[in-house]
Amino acid sequence: MQTGSVFVTGTDTGIGKSVASAALLHALRRAGGTAVGMKPVASGCEATPLGPRNEDALLLQAASDPRPDYASVNPYALTAPLAPELAAADEGVHLDLAVIAGAFATLARSADRVVVEGVGGWAAPLSASLDQADLVRALELPVVLVVGLRLGCINHARLTARAILSDGFHLAGWIANGIDPTMARADDNVRILRERLPVPCLGRIAWLRDLDELPSTRLDVSPLLGPATARG
Repeated sequence: MQTGSVFVTGTDTGIGKSVASAALLHALRRAGGTAVGMKPVASGCEATPLGPRNEDALLLQAASDPRPDYASVNPYALTAPLAPELAAADEGVHLDLAVIAGAFATLARSADRVVVEGVGGWAAPLSASLDQADLVRALELPVVLVVGLRLGCINHARLTARAILSDGFHLAGWIANGIDPTMARADDNVRILRERLPVPCLGRIAWLRDLDELPSTRLDVSPLLGPATARG
């Protein structure tokens, strides 16, 4: 496994995992080498002449260098904007871990590092028989937790970190993501999270008006550049 490859999860859905994953791709390249993104399973895809496309997967593809084929970035593109387990069942799609692992291997051969974005929060299943932990274990990746800065984030972050560690995985760090520009005492919330979470903060992403600002976002990826294996 390439040093620096990671699995990105979050405290919930809609907390900016894709933005944080794209920022990680830029930061990993600044640290040296190439990096590509992956969104193995995505629901809420739009029909296009090229097939179903997901905006989060497209963001990761655009932030990748070299630029991978969409089919490798997002092997399972589901149309309905539902939890993946429901969307896949409605469309009669069976999510195969071997297919995802094969796409990951293709990406890993093309770049020094792969940033894999999960779905929803850590405990959100991929299918009736496949949890995200199964995928992380198969790919042997450390985990980065994205904390969406909003009311309740301290509880959600601590519970999620505890779950990841209890499942036997290496939690390499966390990222604070500013999803609510009106959040009261956001700095104090970040301070408490720095004190209470048992892993380093890789950085804080300000609330972005324009995603063109992403490449200039600074994250400290040094904690990711050591041995990278899952322990589960």
